[in-house]
Amino acid sequence: MKFDQYYISEEIKKNLSLLGFKRPTDIQFKSIPSIMKGEDVLAIAQTGTGKTAAFAIPVINKIHTIKTSKSSYGIKCIVMVPTRELAVQIGDVFNSIARHTKAKAFVVYGGVEQDTQIKKLQDGIDILVATPGRMFDLISQGYIKLDSVDTLILDEADHMLDLGFIKDIRYVKKMLTRKHQTLFFSATINKEIKKLAFSQVKTSAIRIQISPDDPVSKNVSHFVMFVEMDDKRFFLERFIKDHPDSKIIVFVRTRVRAERVAKAMERVQIEAFTIHGEKEQNSRSDVMQKFKNGDFRLLIATDVSARGIDIADVNYVINYDLPEKAENYVHRVGRTGRGVNKGIAVSFCSTEEKERLSEIQTFLNKNIEVMKTSKADYALAIESTAAVDDIQTLIENFEHRPRRKKKKSKKKK
Repeated sequence: MKFDQYYISEEIKKNLSLLGFKRPTDIQFKSIPSIMKGEDVLAIAQTGTGKTAAFAIPVINKIHTIKTSKSSYGIKCIVMVPTRELAVQIGDVFNSIARHTKAKAFVVYGGVEQDTQIKKLQDGIDILVATPGRMFDLISQGYIKLDSVDTLILDEADHMLDLGFIKDIRYVKKMLTRKHQTLFFSATINKEIKKLAFSQVKTSAIRIQISPDDPVSKNVSHFVMFVEMDDKRFFLERFIKDHPDSKIIVFVRTRVRAERVAKAMERVQIEAFTIHGEKEQNSRSDVMQKFKNGDFRLLIATDVSARGIDIADVNYVINYDLPEKAENYVHRVGRTGRGVNKGIAVSFCSTEEKERLSEIQTFLNKNIEVMKTSKADYALAIESTAAVDDIQTLIENFEHRPRRKKKKSKKKK
């Protein structure tokens, strides 16, 4: 089924066509009809599979259909998200799909002056994308009113609930005086968080789970290399120099690590920019925009940004440090291979990180393919960052080698 066949406005169909959306992804195909019927939905799908559009399309269509003019009748939909980067990303998706419709979306988040946000709210909007802190500030000041809201959406619901936002969510739901629809979307979710999510939706809520056995998109090939902690910078340098035209995101554990890795790259004439929670919001936004525009090709980030980077042409993700939480691995590697694009993720695992690797593989329900290097090649990589078999060759060998057929187990007579 193509989007042309959906009962949505012509304006939205044109926007989807311009964005390159022809057919719905699995999560869109399964979610959109239920959302359009007004049902509560709890959906779990791999990152990069189009979850934002899955709820943005029906919400925009509903608002566009019921409005008689572009003037706002009050906020109809609230989208709550855990981070500023994710808020901006989702706002961009809403605005792209809502062009030339009567639906107006706006994003509010902390870390910046609120005067501009207040002015926009006073002008009137239909869809509010917000981080909890700034949203509650503006509610308490009387600039955000919830009496017209009939749709509440939580994106990255697992992270929202894990961070302890459940009280905020319950508070918001109590303030919604109108009968409303609740939508939960996430890439990963555990049993405890799932129970919390179910407590906030109707018992008749539609439950959608795409590829539950493999939370990583099939568009992403992922590998692990065993590299000692002090040697990682040499292998990263070599990888970047082997891929001079590629857009690469490197994930590290802490902001201090991010700055250290960036400086190490600069010492070998590799331009690198960082993004983490300690940077001012304007600086973070500027770095993200420049990376998206292709002004530089190496971005070093912490997990704070793992869920807020939606750039279609990221070729590689490097896990310089393995994440503290196994589910964050899914969000990191999901920054590549987005939409219909293919991507590759490579993790550098040191001896002290092997336990984390085991936890990640347990979470994925499978082992990550190991890229082996000989002792001689490893030594060369450290000495001159010029291993005989470069990393790209190793990847190609893994991708093109013949797959072993699984032996069929003999049936007992």
